[in-house]
Amino acid sequence: MSPSPDLQSPISPSPNLQLPPIALRPFANGFDEPVYLTHAGDGTGRLFVVERRGTIRVLEEGEVQPEPFLDIRPLVGSKGREQGLLSVAFHPDFAANGRLFVNYTDTNGDTVIAEYRARPGGSRADPATARVLLTLSQPYSNHNGGQLQFGPDGNLYIGTGDGGAANDPHGNGQNPSALLGKMLRLNVDFGEPYTVPADNPFVDAPGFRPEIWAVGLRNPWRFSFDRQTGDLYIADVGQNLYEEVDFVAAGSPGGLNFGWNLMEGRHCFQAEACRTEGLTLPIAEYGHEDGCSITGGYVYRGEAYPALDGVYLYADFCSGKVWGLRPGGENRLLLQTSLNISSFGEDETGEVYAVDLGGGIYRVVPPE
Repeated sequence: MSPSPDLQSPISPSPNLQLPPIALRPFANGFDEPVYLTHAGDGTGRLFVVERRGTIRVLEEGEVQPEPFLDIRPLVGSKGREQGLLSVAFHPDFAANGRLFVNYTDTNGDTVIAEYRARPGGSRADPATARVLLTLSQPYSNHNGGQLQFGPDGNLYIGTGDGGAANDPHGNGQNPSALLGKMLRLNVDFGEPYTVPADNPFVDAPGFRPEIWAVGLRNPWRFSFDRQTGDLYIADVGQNLYEEVDFVAAGSPGGLNFGWNLMEGRHCFQAEACRTEGLTLPIAEYGHEDGCSITGGYVYRGEAYPALDGVYLYADFCSGKVWGLRPGGENRLLLQTSLNISSFGEDETGEVYAVDLGGGIYRVVPPE
């Protein structure tokens, strides 16, 4: 299957630009509103595709398996466009313990972080093993965050939105006692339902919830760790003017403030409260002339396209544009598509895929 002529338009690089062009090759299709793709790290090569309405499907050797890996549709509220089953993270030792974690909105619209266990052999997760770790009350139907991933340190990181509506009306982004508008960090290997890592930055800070690892986020829909360096990239969806990419170097103790709702991107959002002291500003941003909702991706570490090694890929859901970024270096548009890119995904070998909400999975490849 070849892309249609209007699906994607590679952007020709100028001679002095180092970022290579890319293409998206159709890999699989027929999914129902897919919003995430990942692997289990178990050596099987399987890919797991999250469908917003509440199922996780398996891609094995390029073929969609008939039975879902997990089906929790009765538990999932997906009426709002930003609601549903939003992501899955497999425990680093999944091959031995069968543990996986999901982020979804329930039928009340609240965010639920829950653990499931796969049956022996890892062919399917057992819905009866559900264990809820955390429930976050959501005042509105949007800005639910959605991403969760295990970091290089073995802890579970969870991105939460500010609670929705517009302009962060409850001030959650800068509220130390609210878990909304934050990056959370949990140890899920000890305690019930979890423990807070002793080195979380606000463990002993008065007024702070100890689960908080970073503050000042609006809607960190997608974030990822560079599998080679451990650096963290957070794509935070903006309000009316700017979309941003935030960066945290590997080994950071956390405690960063990314600025929302004082700042939108690198720009003042509240003129009367505008300040940059103590804030970590984004390493990249773009205005709404180029889109309206950023979708974070991955640093490419695959073997199929060596020239792309070390480039962070991200896109805009509305415009279908795909950019490439090297920290401290170049950031430019690589591809124009007609897709609604809801997510990117990474397989066990570091190859990167784009997920189209319309039902398709595309692999990042060199242009032909």
